[in-house]
Amino acid sequence: MEQLAQESKKAIGKIGNYRWVICGLLFFAATINYIDRNVVSILKPMMLEWPGWSEASYGHMIGLFTLSYAIMMLFAGALIDRIGILKGFMIAIIWWSIAAMGHAISATVVSFMIWRVLLGFGEAANFPASIKAVAEWFPKKERALATGIFNSGTTLGALVTPFAIKWILDTFEGWHMEGWRWVFIITGLLGFIWVIFWLRSYRHPAEHPRLSKEELQYIQSEPDEKVEKVPWAPLLKFRQTWAFTIGKFLTDPVWWFWLFWAPGFFHKKFGVDVKEMGGLIFVIYTMAAVGSVIGGWLPAFFFKRGWSTNAARKTAMLICALLVVPVIFASVATNKWLAVALIGLACGAHQGWSANIFTLASDMFPKRAVGSVVGIGGAAGGIGGFVIANIVGWILDKDPNNYLPICIIAGAIYLISLVIIHLLVPKMEKAEI
Repeated sequence: MEQLAQESKKAIGKIGNYRWVICGLLFFAATINYIDRNVVSILKPMMLEWPGWSEASYGHMIGLFTLSYAIMMLFAGALIDRIGILKGFMIAIIWWSIAAMGHAISATVVSFMIWRVLLGFGEAANFPASIKAVAEWFPKKERALATGIFNSGTTLGALVTPFAIKWILDTFEGWHMEGWRWVFIITGLLGFIWVIFWLRSYRHPAEHPRLSKEELQYIQSEPDEKVEKVPWAPLLKFRQTWAFTIGKFLTDPVWWFWLFWAPGFFHKKFGVDVKEMGGLIFVIYTMAAVGSVIGGWLPAFFFKRGWSTNAARKTAMLICALLVVPVIFASVATNKWLAVALIGLACGAHQGWSANIFTLASDMFPKRAVGSVVGIGGAAGGIGGFVIANIVGWILDKDPNNYLPICIIAGAIYLISLVIIHLLVPKMEKAEI
């Protein structure tokens, strides 16, 4: 056995590891994506002091971003397929980097919103392009790992954004223009740096000069099954589609809320300024990352004990839904670290919930339909984000400190969603397509 293990290690060493360089590029693309996305949430306390800005206008801006992101998600995959990954991803990141930098020349609320919509259109291509790149560069047995690695870049992006903004404000404040403008310019430049490495490194595996023959054979060792994409319209007649879609519509907006409003919450409730926000955000997103792992592990724990897919999946989702409930008390917390713990727990539970609700699609649909069902749910989540952003903006515009109704909604919506899912698919049977 030991000799076999040694021979296996030698074989892997001979294969080569260039495919992980590609994975690293995808990881940094996801990181940049979330940095450019999160800048406004950290700068929000400053933005609300500018002429013409209010909680309502901030809510409109976030709503338009999520809506443009959701709309473009419907077409991004097809565009990447047509243009190709190399050029398609390059165009997308240049587009969203220009849009990110464009915020720096904004003088009005309307111009800010326009740049935000353009950012949403560009950023929507990140996930479809990365998934397609993983499919090209990895055999099926490694794709889940590669996807998990590049997707973790979103967490890193959320973690580093407040620290990056603090450094930029400290370093560039007063250099011919306001520091906040430098924030958008410098973070936007990251995408152009990434493009240089992308153009130098990415080719189709069969055409790549740095790829060994052995690694190419390894990548192509498991040929893909030809899967015909199922149109959306026929899927809408299934209860399973509506269970997944309603779940995404109700719960995705809560994640968008914490993503874009948590820094403003800490500023209003506890006086935390832009430069002090990093430690709080770091704790929250670290808890979110841990929650994602635990949420994905829970069903496997139940499966090993002989539970059915229906029982294991819904029990895991119930645990996540219950762990979100205490966030209701974040709105009345008198200690900022208690509020951080409650919001961090809610974000971790959301990520655990998200891991399971995505798996609902593969639980209830054949492989050829999963992509279409996930697309429907993703669009519904974006529409839900648009709705909740405007509601939150309206509530806080009336009373900037009134986070209680929002936290009540955030704390209760997962249980409501799970009840609806259970009523629609009590046994979680497969859709007969």
